[in-house]
Amino acid sequence: MMSNLLLAFGLMLVIEGLLPFAAPSVWRETFRRVIEFTDGQLRFVGLVSIGVGLALIVLFS
Repeated sequence: MMSNLLLAFGLMLVIEGLLPFAAPSVWRETFRRVIEFTDGQLRFVGLVSIGVGLALIVLFS
């Protein structure tokens, strides 16, 4: 189980690093826009992310 968790974490880091590596200016502009979100908007993005992640886990496990 621990090796699967570490593999998933490693994959997450690779995916998260793709945009800053490939297009740093796009990543920087996106980050600037996210900073301007209200707390409610950030919570909604987090909730959607959790939902999609859980759905993927249930579908593919």
